[in-house]
Amino acid sequence: MPRKWISVLLLLQLSCHFSPGSCGKVLVWPTEYSHWINMKTILDALVQRGHEVTVLTSSASILVDPNKPSAIQFEIYPTSLTKDDFEDLFTRIISKWTYMPKYAFFTYFSLMQDIIWEYNDCIQTLCKEVVLNKKLMTKLQESRFDVVLADAAGPCGELLAELLKVPFVYSLRFSVGYTIERYSGGLPFPPSYVPVILSELSDHMTFMERVKNMIYVLYFDFWFQTFTEKWDQLCSKALGRPTTLFELMGKADIWLIRTYWDFEFPRPLLPNFVFVGGLHCKPAKPLPKEMEEFAQSSGENGIVVFSLGSMVTNMTEERANVIASALAQLPQKVIWRYDGKKPDTLGPNTRLYKWIPQNDLLDIRRML
Repeated sequence: MPRKWISVLLLLQLSCHFSPGSCGKVLVWPTEYSHWINMKTILDALVQRGHEVTVLTSSASILVDPNKPSAIQFEIYPTSLTKDDFEDLFTRIISKWTYMPKYAFFTYFSLMQDIIWEYNDCIQTLCKEVVLNKKLMTKLQESRFDVVLADAAGPCGELLAELLKVPFVYSLRFSVGYTIERYSGGLPFPPSYVPVILSELSDHMTFMERVKNMIYVLYFDFWFQTFTEKWDQLCSKALGRPTTLFELMGKADIWLIRTYWDFEFPRPLLPNFVFVGGLHCKPAKPLPKEMEEFAQSSGENGIVVFSLGSMVTNMTEERANVIASALAQLPQKVIWRYDGKKPDTLGPNTRLYKWIPQNDLLDIRRML
């Protein structure tokens, strides 16, 4: 059995009763876009093995669609936020991240801080509307869930688990500065040879780069102290006793890290940190006829699939033309997921698609 599915088996063990043949009830606190796409893979596997999965989602969710036919159950709670609020927020986050000039490290993250704080405020609003909703919480308690599966990028799952008195499992790619993993997961982080993520440093640092790395660590430590203040207040209010967000996060039984260990710089790990990169990969299906013909016409040069992820479908005309011009110089055929105006510099080797079957395309042996 592939190593990446070991974590799923551990999750099954948590969600099952001790008696043989019985299955458990899983409550899910999701986030959006690629985070949800990855988590749904785990949920589908749990359902196939007979577990009862309930996703707790708001009426403002972007991708979590309870109207699609699914064996997964959905508990929808009302919120003061709207879907447009969320889409606008994520659009501004991506736009700022993409088009912000190349400032120095501290200037860059200082400018990013405001919009990340806004995202945090939205997630906290959703959390309040759940944990302070007595009718909903009573329903969840009566459902007698066995485990909570949550995305650490959007806090609240750990608070729900504490209120319901059940264990919980995290899904996470990384937190800024590895702050959550260090403070809540107890993950060792020697700054002398482990570079802070997004710092553009490597594991081969000069003395001054190590000093810089240490300053980055202290910077994000301070960053997250201000980040967690409001969460500490909410958690304490909901539980009726003093506590902190990091304290609740530290109770996670398993951390599912959404990447491969060999993509990371060498660093100490703990047994409950399990790398599950590639869980979303499935056996390829046949491509649409027109796309298949275009891919096969590439000859020995192969093809290039270009996509900027689930959140980026459009960009400025200037940026699109720069990318199109660069792709036009490649000898390969290019399949580009893009939903904007056709760039003037688009080459004959490039085909635009609003949506691409990425999993199926990546099965092509001539893929670069």
